[in-house]
Amino acid sequence: MVRRSLLYCPGDDREMMETAVETGADAVIFDLEDAVAPDETAGARGTVRAMLDALEEPDPHVSVRINPYGRSGEADVEAVVGEADAPPESVVLPKVESPETVDALVEDLERLAGEPVGVVPLIETAAGVVAAEAIAAAAGVDAVAFGDQDFTADVGATVTDEKTESLYARERVVVAAAAAGVDAFDTVHTDVRDLDGLREQAEFVGELGFDGKLAIHPDQVPVIHGAFTPDEEELEWAERVLAGQERASEEGAGAFTVDGQMIDPPLVERARTLVERAEAAGIR
Repeated sequence: MVRRSLLYCPGDDREMMETAVETGADAVIFDLEDAVAPDETAGARGTVRAMLDALEEPDPHVSVRINPYGRSGEADVEAVVGEADAPPESVVLPKVESPETVDALVEDLERLAGEPVGVVPLIETAAGVVAAEAIAAAAGVDAVAFGDQDFTADVGATVTDEKTESLYARERVVVAAAAAGVDAFDTVHTDVRDLDGLREQAEFVGELGFDGKLAIHPDQVPVIHGAFTPDEEELEWAERVLAGQERASEEGAGAFTVDGQMIDPPLVERARTLVERAEAAGIR
């Protein structure tokens, strides 16, 4: 499953959720945290649950961002997983600072859901960054995401256009995800009018190793897809690598070259990822 774009939409607005699933985003996140006023949360849970039950296949990957555990996250999970006929495919858990919080959510999901529901911890504090490796490796996690706004506020950083203040955190999150064998998603680009800046940022984090990026507006989705979709030259290289790997396997050879470059297992895996992204984009 390829998740290049993950589009947030308010969990208290049925019309916006219906629009979100039609945007072409690889995943949508119905938001019960920041996008919903605290006194509207109970109603939003019902709106999200009704939306989940109304969805038909095929649809994008559907997640729900709950409130932090220890606040009202447990009640969110009861409503959108335990009481839903069709629970989300994953739950986004904000402000995670230890694997124990993930363990508590996973235990509740196993009790409430009749089918597997993945967990996407949001790492958005200094403590979360320090514990990123343990969080990413926790049972039930299928991806981790980085939240820049809360992180920079937590550490008291000066926010710059270049985002150098969060480079270490981003790198730590993406390395933790890779070590755990799960996807890593980068933070939102908050200026929805700045599509050029979004494109530059998405291309940069793709080079760092992120698998996708969070979005807050439908106009951001195609830009993110462009940054995380291979161009023709990259796709041709990937297909040559996979063809070479197939020939090497048939011949019982352990190593092979493509365009004069020695190809090892990490490069084969990189080629597979590029092909998967191309297939998700419909260009292969």
